[in-house]
Amino acid sequence: MYKIYHFKSLTSTQDKARELAKKGVDNAIILADMQTKGRGRFQRKWHSDKDGLWMSILLKPKNIQNIQYLTFAAAVSVVKSIKKITKINTNIKWPNDVHHKGKKLCGILTENVFGKENYVIVGIGLNVNQNKFPSDIRNIATSIKIINNKKISIKDLANNITDEFLKTYENHYNKNQLNNITKEWKKYCDTIGKKISVVTKNGILRGKAMGVDENCSLLLKLDNGKIIKVIEGDIKVRY
Repeated sequence: MYKIYHFKSLTSTQDKARELAKKGVDNAIILADMQTKGRGRFQRKWHSDKDGLWMSILLKPKNIQNIQYLTFAAAVSVVKSIKKITKINTNIKWPNDVHHKGKKLCGILTENVFGKENYVIVGIGLNVNQNKFPSDIRNIATSIKIINNKKISIKDLANNITDEFLKTYENHYNKNQLNNITKEWKKYCDTIGKKISVVTKNGILRGKAMGVDENCSLLLKLDNGKIIKVIEGDIKVRY
């Protein structure tokens, strides 16, 4: 059974999940109407006022070796739930963004908490009913309401995403059927097969995205024909 914790405002649902993990809580869903210090990958600020879905799922998996697959599972859950509730088709950009026609709708942040017990927190930030965004992200972000001009129940969306995610978590992740997660993820990922550029710590790489390996790293075919693994980085896709 999963316990739901709902707050009007938090610094971030990830912070609250971490706090609960330290108290020995697991199998919890943490929701906030707004976050004052929402964050994405690489500690980037995530704009998360009201009208979005800000959620963290706190888990204590038997195996914490492959948590990158939980990012994939969360992305698929978001895409499927948006389709079911709104009929909107969205896609996944490797590794953790859900977008609509190149504009970001959702980011996912998966983190470990190590201690006497090991926990995993899967954070999902989804733009739902916002009408506008700050000027610095206006050109790269969108919301479900901006796409279809309708207000959507955040609660219904949260319930649907949670159900989809936990199904995959119990049926595939915990049974170590990781290939099933990748297979499903590939159906919705539109990075594969595209010409991309990747901003990494060591500079910019350009080439064609060929697929992902067993660690969910991106396989990039450089212009000279060499295939390399990209473990983390920001990608720009030439749609």
